[in-house]
Amino acid sequence: MTTNSAVIVDAIRTPMGRGKAGGALSELHPTDLLGQLFKRLMSRNDVDPGSVDDVIVGCVSQVGEQSGSPGRIAWLGAGLPEHVPSTVVDRRCGSSQQAVHFAAQGIAAGAYDIVVAGGVESMSRVPMFTARIGKDPLGAMLYARYPDGLISQGIAAERIAAKWKISREELDALSAQSHRRAAAARNSGAFDAEIVSIGEGGALLSADETIRDSTTAEGLAALQPSFVNDEMKARYPEINWSVTAGNSSQLADGASALLLMSEQTAKRLGLKPRARFVAFDVIGDDPIMMLTAPIPSTRRVLAKAGLKVSDIDHFEVNEAFASVPLAWLREFDADPAKLNPRGGAIALGHPLGASGGRLMTTMLHALEQTGGRYGLQTMCEAGGLANATIIERL
Repeated sequence: MTTNSAVIVDAIRTPMGRGKAGGALSELHPTDLLGQLFKRLMSRNDVDPGSVDDVIVGCVSQVGEQSGSPGRIAWLGAGLPEHVPSTVVDRRCGSSQQAVHFAAQGIAAGAYDIVVAGGVESMSRVPMFTARIGKDPLGAMLYARYPDGLISQGIAAERIAAKWKISREELDALSAQSHRRAAAARNSGAFDAEIVSIGEGGALLSADETIRDSTTAEGLAALQPSFVNDEMKARYPEINWSVTAGNSSQLADGASALLLMSEQTAKRLGLKPRARFVAFDVIGDDPIMMLTAPIPSTRRVLAKAGLKVSDIDHFEVNEAFASVPLAWLREFDADPAKLNPRGGAIALGHPLGASGGRLMTTMLHALEQTGGRYGLQTMCEAGGLANATIIERL
């Protein structure tokens, strides 16, 4: 094998289901959700499934129904060749973005020719923090360095709003905009090419059920802050307490899958590469501010690519909380119309392990439909981490 650039041949996702009991996908086992996506990915591309070198899947809560290497179980459940291996990646919210990085980097290094990368998370069936019940994941050495431990992401989102002087009105306005943009994309058919219906004939879900068309900033303003109490008020007097359920990402069930290969392999198979990878970055930042790492990661990935903010046609900055993309905008002279132009996780939901692949899928399809050239994606991750990726549409 020889070193070669990695390209995206296909990228699809499930519709996003509400990540709670009664959600449209809540009765479906997470490996069956991912398995349906794998089956469709391979059937719609003229590629021998047995030629896939690896299946790399992001998943955050690797317990219960997601504990058995979900990529392997999903691949086998889809009836695909037994000899194809799989592994699971956890880089928190960026897990499937990291899975894509590992796949593309393996191809560029000559270790792989063809890889399926993606992610899955069923937050209705495997809720966040299931593995932590009765357990503290932090050890004595961490507490010696950070006596208060690592704060919750909700408090981190509040601290970001305070540091960058982001008002409650701005948070709610961006959140309402996320729903408007996602609804417009759905209603215009812009999402149709990236979504694979789930269930026989789409019986379970054929479109995102998380989008609330009627959401307004005025309605969101009536919601109470989610993370405030007397202890937190005393500890962080600088915070205005503006983070609510309405300006935070939604819990969701979903999966994403991308077919990656070397450019020479795509050429040999007569397949059309849709995008190439230009640059990657992963970085750690202040774990107490927690969600700020997309800012330095964006700077680094642009420098690696030799590009400027003005060169980028489409930005995806994950809407874990509204304060995250708004702080990012404070730091970069980017056109707000190019930031999450089809809505983000506030409207579409944030199925943790699947979100990186979902953002990549949406960004690729948007670049194709609008004629854009470069897309930049970045995600905040627990522990003060972030991934960033730049792709070029071909």
